[in-house]
Amino acid sequence: MAAVEAGPVPATSAPEDAARDAPEAAGAGLEAPLLPAGNRLSLHLYPGGCRRLLRLCAQQAPQLLEVDFLQLSGHEDPQLLEAALARLCWSLPHLRSLVLKGGQRRDALGACLRGSLTTLPASLSGLAHLAHLDLSFNSLETLPACVPQMCGLDALLLSRNCLSELPAALGALPSLTFLAVTHNRLRTLPPALGALSSLQRLDLSGNLLEALPPEIGGLGSLAELNLASNRLQSLPGSFAGLRALRLCILHSNLLASVPASLARLPLLTRLDLRDNQLRDVPPELLDAPFVRLQGNPLGRPPPDPLSPPGTPMVPEMPRLLLTSDLDSFAVTPQGCSVTLACGVRLQFPAGATAAPVTIRYRLWLPEPRLVPLGPHDALLSGVLELQPHGVAFQQEVGLWLLFVPPRARRCREVVVRTLSDDSWSDLETHLEEEAPQVGAARAVWEGPALLRPAGPDRVLLRPRQRLWAHCQVPHFSWFLVVSRPVSDACLVPPEGALLCSSGHAGVRVTFPAGATEEPRHVRMQSGPSSFLRPVTVQLPLPPGITGLSLDRSCLHLLHRAAPAATWDDITTQVALELTHLYARFQVTRFSWYWLWYTTKTCVGGLARKAWERLRLHRVNLIALQRRRDPEQVLLQCLPRNKVDATLRRLLERYRGPEPSDTVEMFEGEKFFAAFERGIDIDADRPDCVEGRVCFVFYSHLKNLKEVYVTTALDRRARAVRGQVSFYRGEVPEVVPEEAEAARQKRGTAALWMATLPIKLPRLRGCEGPAWGAGLSLAPLNLGDAETGFLTQSNLLNVARRLGPDWPAVALHLGLPYRELQRIRHEFRDDLDGQIRHMLFSWAERQAGQPGAVGRLVQALEQSDRRDVAEEVRAVLELGRRKYQEGLQHTSLAPRNLASPDRSPSPSLEPAQT
Repeated sequence: MAAVEAGPVPATSAPEDAARDAPEAAGAGLEAPLLPAGNRLSLHLYPGGCRRLLRLCAQQAPQLLEVDFLQLSGHEDPQLLEAALARLCWSLPHLRSLVLKGGQRRDALGACLRGSLTTLPASLSGLAHLAHLDLSFNSLETLPACVPQMCGLDALLLSRNCLSELPAALGALPSLTFLAVTHNRLRTLPPALGALSSLQRLDLSGNLLEALPPEIGGLGSLAELNLASNRLQSLPGSFAGLRALRLCILHSNLLASVPASLARLPLLTRLDLRDNQLRDVPPELLDAPFVRLQGNPLGRPPPDPLSPPGTPMVPEMPRLLLTSDLDSFAVTPQGCSVTLACGVRLQFPAGATAAPVTIRYRLWLPEPRLVPLGPHDALLSGVLELQPHGVAFQQEVGLWLLFVPPRARRCREVVVRTLSDDSWSDLETHLEEEAPQVGAARAVWEGPALLRPAGPDRVLLRPRQRLWAHCQVPHFSWFLVVSRPVSDACLVPPEGALLCSSGHAGVRVTFPAGATEEPRHVRMQSGPSSFLRPVTVQLPLPPGITGLSLDRSCLHLLHRAAPAATWDDITTQVALELTHLYARFQVTRFSWYWLWYTTKTCVGGLARKAWERLRLHRVNLIALQRRRDPEQVLLQCLPRNKVDATLRRLLERYRGPEPSDTVEMFEGEKFFAAFERGIDIDADRPDCVEGRVCFVFYSHLKNLKEVYVTTALDRRARAVRGQVSFYRGEVPEVVPEEAEAARQKRGTAALWMATLPIKLPRLRGCEGPAWGAGLSLAPLNLGDAETGFLTQSNLLNVARRLGPDWPAVALHLGLPYRELQRIRHEFRDDLDGQIRHMLFSWAERQAGQPGAVGRLVQALEQSDRRDVAEEVRAVLELGRRKYQEGLQHTSLAPRNLASPDRSPSPSLEPAQT
């Protein structure tokens, strides 16, 4: 981009004055404006974009005649923006795509701000070639009159404006195939909308629609319809006329009934009716596999119509179901129920906020700086961040986090852990079954297959079914689900009390009278506690030992005061009272106590080693290659008891060496994988450092990553036999060479853990240039800077990895079967040509349209190519990160004020037992 001008542009009072003064400013010693790159002109990232465009138009730069894509920021000065747009018809006659989005600027809480655009000049109707118009994130209250006159318009995006209605003239756009008017204020739709015979995708989610006109059944070409998060109470019978409909999203409405004709639409593959008021559904829909009905009161009786007069009506709480492209939502004093794309549920009661508040969320990958775990804690979920931090609600907000429960373990409980006042604390947590649509039962978790509900009935769950961790939160921060040892508690009055362990009936603490001055809550697994009088602790004797036959010289009581890592023998400092089965002693302070019976003399060192082993997990490392694509490598760290079952599931699609020997790892320990002997990682990834893939081990999470590898060696002559080695800790500046790693294998403090072979087979029939070499494909960028781009090189990588799965991906992308047959015939003997032609022809048609990258990722997942989908997500995340860093580097975006790097995350040690 060119530098900012050296002198200011004179203030103008009218758009014509701004346009007239632009040539004078250009000749006043100002720096030359930015010239278009190819056929694209992007002036939205830096301030002064309209000034630059006016100067280019004044200079009549010949490059403007070739521009077919223009993007300006909606945050420009309204007069300059209107003056610049008035020049487009003459200066950019071949313009095909015009993007005038707001949202580049954010408020103090990080929410996107609307642009200042409120209208468009009438002259824009003269853009004869314009096919794509994006006016999202602006302040339009009515649709500009010039828009219905753009007869060649193919895609129109009006999302996140202030539109309360659409004009009937919109039905006169014969070429329109995509219309998005999400998150506006629409209450009705014009009947003329049914005249859009070419419309294929219609998105009206997030409005105030209460009914649909019957004419909507005239949209004979409509394939995708999104009416989520409205106020629809019924659907017109004309829905049966949508014969081309494949995707229909109607969740988060007030629908009390739906027509049975929906089940007879011939091409319908997904019907989303979640979170409505459906009490009865036609049998054809109830049994259909493509229908989603969660969150409906199915089978429940309707409200009593004979309720006494004057009974107050409780208003329906608004419900939101966010898609993956949204990271924020608004909460009003009315309250709402929200389901995030990551599966988290939030419920804001009425009156929780005194004024509208914008809530933002993000799901972080777990890592030690964000996950405070005690010695015997286990992480069960990712890390959820909710902003704004620290804002107190007038009523507590309900939070539900989804997790997979650990296998049956006694003496453990599941809690939600949060950061509050610079320290981590555990919230009172209730567990519920995953299926909320049939009535979730508040319960206490007793294992992976049983819930004990509050009512008289018991709810049986399938083994390993996911559960909800439900808690009430007074303010927002970071949240995660943790499995920890059971924390037994009781109220100790001045008269004394008895505290028993739920894990072992023989572990007891007796509080004498006068141990506390006033009633006090005491926990076994909590921070250090002191008492006024000694309390008596009872511990069971080691197995096989009785108080009548033991040798007292072999009995040792060990003590550990957190955060010290040593165990001290305090046998001579206390008076041990022995019975047949138990040992009793008195203390004035809670801490860690351990009873040992051994003939060894150095008990402290022995206890320290045993303590470490109690916290270790025995794991195996695996490295498998996909059978269809050996360049795709799956790396995973598994607890030993899960290896066999995981391999049985994976070996249908993957092959590779036997798992590594068993190694021991701590919960939350870092390690990394390094490819060696001529093999390197193919793409830049956010989780890679110097070509090494970073991991953090959590025993109840997958610890799995799939990467693509490449080699600089010539595979046409012979196969490349490399290897992948796993090392402990963070990536050092120099990874040990194979010989050095081999010398360290027997060392107890060695970084090296395992090495597994990787083989890239010899390329057969590749005497010519490499895959994709010499291709002449039109340059394209699929996506946008904020959500991430997929470049031509990225798409080539995707195409190279699809292989025989490409027809399934094409069908899920919406390509008709007839086009697949044509591609197969045109490239009869060239599989690579079939894949490239399909993918790039689809990408060229999607250029400039929102959500294209998301549709590609969804199609890959639906085609069972989640490996490629994850690779695409990694590329997008890396691009977004670089984009944000670029904005921060140029001081165009505020830094994240709520970054976890700026907040302390102290690790808590579980205290005394």
